[in-house]
Amino acid sequence: MRYTARWAATLGLAATAACWPLAQAALAAPASLYAPSALVLTVGHGQRAADVNPERAVTLSCAPTSTGTHPVPAMACAELRAADGDLGALETRDDVMCTKEYNPVVVTVEGVWQGQRVAYERTFANECVKNAYGNSVFAF
Repeated sequence: MRYTARWAATLGLAATAACWPLAQAALAAPASLYAPSALVLTVGHGQRAADVNPERAVTLSCAPTSTGTHPVPAMACAELRAADGDLGALETRDDVMCTKEYNPVVVTVEGVWQGQRVAYERTFANECVKNAYGNSVFAF
């Protein structure tokens, strides 16, 4: 009986040692085929993000599907993909007329876009100018 218990314990340890590299590889494997793309966007009134309390914040995840609390995540993700994730490359719409009122609005975007860290801040003259920048990314 004593030998059977030792034999079973030895087999158990050998099996654990043999399977350990496989278990470690499974833990290190990526959880998805897609590079992560998850962003947090905030907006507040003021000159700089450091001096402003966010008034609104939304999340936007674009891989593998478009989700988040952003009002139109599919459109925002499509717009970001078209700009290769470059928030500074979004174009101002010509069909929007804004007043010259100066009531600064600051937008921040932080997170990861296709595996690359993103930290973006931009101040717009007013809410209308912010909404005219791009089609949907900052429309929240």
